Amino acid sequence: MFVLAAACTSKVAEPVLLNPDDFKGEVDGNEVALYTLKGGDLTLQVTNYGARVASIWTPDRDGNYADVAVGRKSLEAYMNPPGERFLGACVGPVANRIKEGTFTIDGETYHTPINDNGVNTLHGGFKGLDHVVWEVREVTDSSLSLSYLHADGQEGFPGNLLIAMTYTVTSDNCFRIDYEATTDKPTHVNIANHPFFNLKGEGEGTILDHEIFINASRFLPVDTLGIPTGLIAPVEGTPMDFRTARAIGERIDEDFPQLACGHGYDHNWCLDRSGEGLELACTVYEPGSGRFLEVFTDQIGLQFYSGNFFDGNDFGKNGKPLLYRSSFVLETQRWPAACNCPSFPSTLLRPGETYTHTCVYRFSAK
Repeated sequence: MFVLAAACTSKVAEPVLLNPDDFKGEVDGNEVALYTLKGGDLTLQVTNYGARVASIWTPDRDGNYADVAVGRKSLEAYMNPPGERFLGACVGPVANRIKEGTFTIDGETYHTPINDNGVNTLHGGFKGLDHVVWEVREVTDSSLSLSYLHADGQEGFPGNLLIAMTYTVTSDNCFRIDYEATTDKPTHVNIANHPFFNLKGEGEGTILDHEIFINASRFLPVDTLGIPTGLIAPVEGTPMDFRTARAIGERIDEDFPQLACGHGYDHNWCLDRSGEGLELACTVYEPGSGRFLEVFTDQIGLQFYSGNFFDGNDFGKNGKPLLYRSSFVLETQRWPAACNCPSFPSTLLRPGETYTHTCVYRFSAK
């Protein structure tokens, strides 16, 4: 009876949500706020500054909740980050790197800001989609619809690009992201979402024991500055092969040139797809908690980044240091650098066309 009573009175860790007052403000004359979305066992908090996912609360196999998204505790901390800029943000209009900040469309050359290693453009430049206030179009208990007009010439990109995006939390514990975009001039579009995950919880150790599966038999090799070389390489026989689930840390420090170029994993995998709709791209399992993440998308690429540039000098919203390889990113996308690689599937969007992209992160425990 004593054991039964103790079990009945034991406390299960519940979500401890961020304070919305810490996200109230005005940026460039636009109001910023924090929104809480719930569905099933999943709770998200999102700010319309950069369309950032600030927290994701999900239970482990015993029903204990943890925040599995790395983030910051206030608007000010996102606006003036002491370290990593892209925590939880929507990135673009062209995610990842543009070589030397230059591309050509229909014979006209465009130049974008050099904000990466003094050589390339990264995630849209100095004021990409992560550093603007998105207009809130509709809010429900489980969804948030946002829009943003990326003006012609902003950060060097041509065309008035009108972007609509909806975040939805579903009853079956999915975090779904739907994008649409149209333009009045030809322009390149490859928008992605950039949540940093640790399925143990933010600040709870490395992700090297997380077991990852990636449904891809090919990947894009990069140069020493992270730019795809234009080659498409097989994963067979290399540390890039995750077609059978294995621990992230199992081969991450092997003597393999591409791991040296990325300082670990920071590459695009070319997904093995059978059609055009949503398909499974990746899974991640954390053995200690039992948390299990599945990623579905209609896109052809997945960027997997293993948190190689954290050094413990930056801190998350719970005050714990963000350590080396203590979080990972899974960005569904079209292949990066396509604007300068004619052999890659095109990212060019023309007037009259509509860019669409859906990504689903499904959480469970086992």
